[in-house]
Amino acid sequence: MNKERTMSQIEQLLRYQQEDEKLIRLEQEAASSEERKNYVQAKNFMTKAPEKLDQIDAKAAELERTTERLNSAYEELEEALKDFDSLDEMVKEEGADVAFYKKSALSLQDKIKLLKNEIAALTARVKSVDDEYKSLKKKVIAMQKQYKESYAVYTAYKENKKKEMAVIEKDLKELSKSIDPAVFAKYQTKRSERIFPIICEVKGDRCTKCGIELSLAGKEAISAGTVVECENCHRFLYKK
Repeated sequence: MNKERTMSQIEQLLRYQQEDEKLIRLEQEAASSEERKNYVQAKNFMTKAPEKLDQIDAKAAELERTTERLNSAYEELEEALKDFDSLDEMVKEEGADVAFYKKSALSLQDKIKLLKNEIAALTARVKSVDDEYKSLKKKVIAMQKQYKESYAVYTAYKENKKKEMAVIEKDLKELSKSIDPAVFAKYQTKRSERIFPIICEVKGDRCTKCGIELSLAGKEAISAGTVVECENCHRFLYKK
């Protein structure tokens, strides 16, 4: 490729890049727009909410099983304690060991007290989980409306952006016809790697984007009018 042809390619690439920058700006605007943020936020909430509700429900079921077990144990201890209601009669009729039975009764009372505390704490946890479930349910109902609204707003916003992008994409398609296919393929690859700008001017034998000095071979090639790639940031480099 002669120097004149190379400069023509550079000019075409620069024109293409200038127009492509408009498209990138629109893409970035769409990606960072409030319309998209609101939609994504609502969508993420609605996506995660069912799993969160299931987790809370499972926690509540586990607490309910534990409560039933503790209540059952409490009732058994209460029933066992009733056996000591007639302790005086047992002593009179059977000559029972008073100290032993009193110790056993006190032990049962201590266990009952501990169980009461556990049940009270568990009841508080059950209420907390129930409140959490109800609160999340309310948020889900409110978010359903917000999700529909944000989806409609974002869809309309995207359609408008697509129309703007379509105009630029049409111009880019026409401009690409005058660029060497192999060079254009490399351009597209670099763009997909989020390298931009893709073609830059060399000043003082250095890449104006990353500041790296060209190698000796690179200097010779660019002086001959060839487009070279920066060895560091991989952009196309040219010299006026």
